[in-house]
Amino acid sequence: MSNHHDLLIRGGTVVDGTKAPRFDADLAIDNGRIAAIGDLAGATAKRVIDARGRIVAPGFIDSHTHDDQALLSQPALPFKVSQGVTTVVAGNCGISAAPLRADMELPMPLALIDAPKHARHATFGSYLDALRAQPASVNVAAMVGHSTLRALVMADLDRPANDAEIAAMRAHVDEAMRSGAIGLSTGTFYPPAAHATTEEIIEVGRPLSARKALYVTHMRDEADRVIEALEETFRIGRALDVPVVVSHHKVQNAPNHGRSGETLALIQRQMQQQCIGLDCYPYTAGSTMIRTDRGMLDARILIASSEPHPEMAGRDLKDIAAQWGVSGTEAAQRLQPGSAIYFTMDETDVRRILAFEQTMIGSDGIPLGDKPHPRLWGTFPRVLGHYCRELALFPLETAVWKMTGLTARTFGLHQRGALQVGHHADVVIFDAATVRDTADYAQPMRPAQGIESVIVNGALTWHDGAHTGARAGQVITRGEARRA
Repeated sequence: MSNHHDLLIRGGTVVDGTKAPRFDADLAIDNGRIAAIGDLAGATAKRVIDARGRIVAPGFIDSHTHDDQALLSQPALPFKVSQGVTTVVAGNCGISAAPLRADMELPMPLALIDAPKHARHATFGSYLDALRAQPASVNVAAMVGHSTLRALVMADLDRPANDAEIAAMRAHVDEAMRSGAIGLSTGTFYPPAAHATTEEIIEVGRPLSARKALYVTHMRDEADRVIEALEETFRIGRALDVPVVVSHHKVQNAPNHGRSGETLALIQRQMQQQCIGLDCYPYTAGSTMIRTDRGMLDARILIASSEPHPEMAGRDLKDIAAQWGVSGTEAAQRLQPGSAIYFTMDETDVRRILAFEQTMIGSDGIPLGDKPHPRLWGTFPRVLGHYCRELALFPLETAVWKMTGLTARTFGLHQRGALQVGHHADVVIFDAATVRDTADYAQPMRPAQGIESVIVNGALTWHDGAHTGARAGQVITRGEARRA
């Protein structure tokens, strides 16, 4: 083995993504892979990074994103690399950027991915080809979305699909699987899929079974009927004999605060019977399309974006309603289509779900407008700084594992998520004493502090507070993303 490397990280403390205790070591990178870890005192390199006093960890894997179109339209993805993210899982909540027709009018929340008509992809394969032709700054593992397929093949979304429509959707799922999609996502909470039956989802998802691809879901209900929604999710996984992932697990609305103990106990029991994963984001507010149903107007609401009234971004709905002299419901209707931030969760539940052993970290950020939820820029540093260092919710090794090794294992991301010789060189260097999120609801687009260097497939992508311009991201397909 050569003693001269492409990149050498010297003197850091390695937290390797496996939950193993940290250790001091140098790390060498060649040809986009980790070449050596240990005492490399005699080694030289084209570039050397001094990591003394810093943590060297696997690049963070964002388990839940809506970056599908941003990967093409905003390929630098500063909101991801600035917080140490090197891989994103896209196509969540039933929403994917493909397949779409150029003549389609996208219902909400599909419109939030901002796929322009002139740049749409009729097949999932052509979407992945576009990502390969125009690499982003991070890797992507993508799923095909059930709501996208419903909008593609159904003229009327306010009913269950018929047999012909199910067959058409299933054919698209099969094409996506053959092209490299890692799974199918659903968002039965949202209008485009709310009328889908459990049987429809199972039949549409049949192509997952032979490949053991993932079924990932924004469940039908995360409030009063959250237990029923979990049971439906597990049933779909059993019927297809595939792993399931519960997206952004939460219990929302005041009457349900505290029920995370109940939901996590059910998840823990069911994990003994089938393969189940879950993720969450470290905030008490969620963000989605502007809605007026299902008790969505019962708590504080901050408008993130509005097509008819862009000037209202960043303002409270109640203040807008007062200014207009209308009810909150009418104000919300006037602001549609758009997105909003909903303060529906309890901090005790957030901490309990975060601390649950098998919970991954996902931002669920929506890269749209200049007043997004701060989770778009702050999720991973917030876990490291606030929840790990300040609240001591878990050790640093566990925090890193929840963002790397656990996520790579759950999604089957081969040779990623751990610092091991031969693995893809996705690496983040950060200061454990100072790392923290600075994005908040008033100023949501501020980059984190303490993230010093981010390396994607061996390319230094973020360094000393700035993007280097590197775009070395790769498409991770099902063929590569096999379960360990």
